[in-house]
Amino acid sequence: MDTNKKTIDIIVPCYNEEDVLNLFYTESSKVTEAISDYNCRYIFVDDGSRDKTLSILRELAEKHSNVNYISFSRNFGKEAAMYAGLDNSTGDYVVIMDADLQHPPSMIPDMIEGIKEGYDCCAARRTTRKGEAPIRSFFSSMFYKVNQKMTNIDLVQGAVDFRIMTRDMVNSVLALSERQRFSKGIFAWVGFKTKWLPYENVERPLGTTKWSFWGLFKYAISGITSFSITPLRTVTGMGFFISIFAFIYIIFTLIKTLIFGIDVPGYVTTLSAILFLGGIIELSIGILGEYVANIYMEVKNRPIYILKDTNLPLGGKKHE
Repeated sequence: MDTNKKTIDIIVPCYNEEDVLNLFYTESSKVTEAISDYNCRYIFVDDGSRDKTLSILRELAEKHSNVNYISFSRNFGKEAAMYAGLDNSTGDYVVIMDADLQHPPSMIPDMIEGIKEGYDCCAARRTTRKGEAPIRSFFSSMFYKVNQKMTNIDLVQGAVDFRIMTRDMVNSVLALSERQRFSKGIFAWVGFKTKWLPYENVERPLGTTKWSFWGLFKYAISGITSFSITPLRTVTGMGFFISIFAFIYIIFTLIKTLIFGIDVPGYVTTLSAILFLGGIIELSIGILGEYVANIYMEVKNRPIYILKDTNLPLGGKKHE
C-alpha cells in the first residue's frame, strides 16, 4: 500500500448476505483496483447475521489485506451498522454502499470525480424502481413527498445511502450521535455541498431483500418524527378546530332547545360524533406516543451498537 496516497474506506453493512458477499467483493474489486490514485480498503459490518456472513468475511480478510470487518453481538439494524462503519473509519474519504450489488460499484469513480470537483459529498439518486412491487414503489414515492413537506430538510427524491463523503462531513455525521437514527435525513441536515448522480434501479443478483413492508413503514415514521414536529402541530390544529366546531354546535343546540324545546337526539349523529372524536383521540395518542418513545430511547443513553468481533487495529471502537 502506497502511504503517500489518500485513502478511501468503503463501508458495507451486511445482514445475512452469505449468497452475495464473494460476488460483491469480486465485482467491486474490479473497480477499486483500477483506481490508481487512492488506496481503497473495505470495512464490512456484520449486523448480527444468522447465516455464514461472518465466516465469509473472516475468509475474505485472511485472503485480502484490504478487507476489515466488524461484527455485532446481535442485529442492531442497518442504521447502527452504517454508524459503526463511519465510527471506525479513518480514510480521507468514506464510501457507504450495500452488499447486494444494487448500488453499482461502477459509480465509485464518478463519485470520486465529484469530490475532485470540490464537492463534499457525491451521492446516488435512484430514478427508477424497476423490479419492485408497485405498491412498494408508490409508498416510497409518497414518503419522499410527505417528508419534504413535513420536515425542514431537503430530502432528494430517490436518494439512497450510496455515497462518498469527505472526512469533514463524516465527522459532522458522527457528531450527531442520536440513538434513533435516520441517516438520509442526517446526511441532508449536516449540509455540505452534494452532487447527485442519477442511476436506474438494479435488481439483486442473488439472495432476497431483508426489508419487509412493515420494517420500511417503521423506518419512514422514524424518518419523519426524527426531523419534524409537524405531526404534533397537526394534532394541535385538529384539536383547535374540533373544539371550535363543538362550541358552535353547543350554542346551536342551546338556541334550538330554547326555541323548539327538548328534541330527541339522533342515534346516527351521536354515534358518528363519538367514533370521529374517538378516532382523532387515538391518532393523537399514537403520534404523541411516537415522540415519547423517541425521548425514552434517547434518555436511556444506550450504545448504538455493541461490537463482538473485529480484525481492525486496537479492536475497533466500542463506544456509543
